[in-house]
Amino acid sequence: MALTIIDAGVIIAILDSSDAHHAAAREAVASARSRGEEMAIPASAYAEVLVGPFRQGPNAVAKVDEFLAALPARVEPATRQIAATAARLRAQHGTKLRLPDALVVATAVELGAAILLTTEAGWSSLPVPVAVVAGAATT
Repeated sequence: MALTIIDAGVIIAILDSSDAHHAAAREAVASARSRGEEMAIPASAYAEVLVGPFRQGPNAVAKVDEFLAALPARVEPATRQIAATAARLRAQHGTKLRLPDALVVATAVELGAAILLTTEAGWSSLPVPVAVVAGAATT
């Protein structure tokens, strides 16, 4: 079964109907789900997703967990191997790939993901296929 890694921006966009990436993120995840792909969110991205909900309270945090369970998408822990790969990627790409992003990419690499869904348009030359979820154009 193919594995899709989902970056924080995609989950945040799905949960916020006013986000510019909302519709495209919903479509991308629904497409992966309809293909029967396994889905995971790196622990680092999960933490990023929870920042806003923790500011809002326990009900908002529960909503995120309910959403991930319904997908279903597991939270993938950061292992020593993932951390080392993230450090290598960060060293190779410099300021073009921040450490939180390198952890997401490293998770996809180490798990052999078929695709990494993200809203980050600047990711290129990475050792994993990346699908950028493009938001609606603003005028």
